[in-house]
Amino acid sequence: MIVVRVVQTGDLDALVALAGETGPGLTTFKPDRAALEARIARSRRTLDNHAAPHEQGYLFVMEDSATGDIAGVCGIETAVGLDQPFYNYRVSTVVHASQDLGIWTLMRALNISHDLTGYAELCSLFLSPRYRSSGVGGLLSRSRFMFIAQFRERFPQRICAELRGHFDAEGTSPFWRAVGSHFYQIDFNAADYLSSHGRKSFLAELMPRFPVYVDLLPEEAQECVGLTHSDTLPARKMLEAEGLRYENHVDIFDAGPVLECHIADLRTMRESVVVPVEIVGAAHASADGQREPAQGSDREAPRSLVSNTSLDDFRVGMAPGIVEAGVFRLSADAAAALRVNAGDPVRVLATTHAPKQKQGSA
Repeated sequence: MIVVRVVQTGDLDALVALAGETGPGLTTFKPDRAALEARIARSRRTLDNHAAPHEQGYLFVMEDSATGDIAGVCGIETAVGLDQPFYNYRVSTVVHASQDLGIWTLMRALNISHDLTGYAELCSLFLSPRYRSSGVGGLLSRSRFMFIAQFRERFPQRICAELRGHFDAEGTSPFWRAVGSHFYQIDFNAADYLSSHGRKSFLAELMPRFPVYVDLLPEEAQECVGLTHSDTLPARKMLEAEGLRYENHVDIFDAGPVLECHIADLRTMRESVVVPVEIVGAAHASADGQREPAQGSDREAPRSLVSNTSLDDFRVGMAPGIVEAGVFRLSADAAAALRVNAGDPVRVLATTHAPKQKQGSA
């Protein structure tokens, strides 16, 4: 079974290897062994209630429980901007008008913003290309909402997610070329590296002091404002299905969109339930970690996200079925992967619904 679980100290080597598969623009997950070791330690301190408010954050890994292969990673920062400023551009509207000349123009402007200070942040989402055809991307992204729903008291009122912006065929950001490179005088990867390691003082020292008029930028840079990287579009769709929306904030480096919402409005907060688990016979698992429907059965059978309720060893996976008669039924294999026993509470979120019967059927 494919599961997403909280990171453990023994995951370091696998995470370093996984980070080597990422491309430019993923600020919070770099192939830096020392930084990843510190990130794991910070996550474990947060779980143990030993982290200061400004450093609290969680890291999760996706694992094939049958092989131990680490296939993906995702994270949550509990409250951004409490230690160092959390910078974004706010995309605002500026109107210039002259009654004498009969001229009226509407323009976009970028203003440095700290509006998202104190928000929880979804970050570090990366799934290995080896698993992108297995249909587990949704599990990786949504697992964090299951954790937030289970441990709501650990998070603030609002949440955001910075998405990777557009890069051209040469792997560079047109927006960075047009804006950031002129102010910071270093290349994108260097700025990205410094920012991801908490060395953000250069931003305050060198960033634009006045609004940046989007209409004055090259056309290819204008088109980047709020544009999502092609590899990140599936993640954006999942986040929007959960309830996050683009509210005119973009990343200061590549102008990728920032999605945000109230945590109370998340679909998982509204629709997931906690029920006892009932364990049934073992089931054959398909390549993506799901039970293979019996021959002749409906492949559109309902499925649900299911997690245990353990903080220290939180685990979530995808399983067939929905809550029925106040319980959720898991195969013995799935229960073992999620580390739950008969009668234990599990959190369940239905992701698909049972197909409607044809008219006239029994």
